[in-house]
Amino acid sequence: MTALGPIKYLTIHCAATPEGRDVKAATISQWDKAKFGQVSYHHVVELDGKDVVTLPDTVKGAHVGLNNTGNIGICYVGGVDAKMKPKDTRTPAQKATLRQLVGEYRLRFPNIIVRGHRDWPGVARACPSFDVKTGL
Repeated sequence: MTALGPIKYLTIHCAATPEGRDVKAATISQWDKAKFGQVSYHHVVELDGKDVVTLPDTVKGAHVGLNNTGNIGICYVGGVDAKMKPKDTRTPAQKATLRQLVGEYRLRFPNIIVRGHRDWPGVARACPSFDVKTGL
């Protein structure tokens, strides 16, 4: 495992799973291990709002290409409709948990920069399927 380094960023992601499909954090971590050789996210927020810590804040994830150093990754289950088109599918419980997590990180790291995956330069995808600046 590689050290995360000083925390400067927090990036919100969606799992790109269809609305309402109850995919668990353990499954997402298995997918990431198969694709990237490691767990990608520090937190996965399940449909019921449960925050599952999947990586400690001291370990670098694999969620924003070459921009993972100092970057906390939070993923919510969902993010697409039944036809796999981007859609903000967050449940009220997921919204509350995401707001809480972001608030906690902002308290711990007052200068943290919060972005959606799509807000990173060179990222050509809709993830997390909502505007992080206005949707938290």
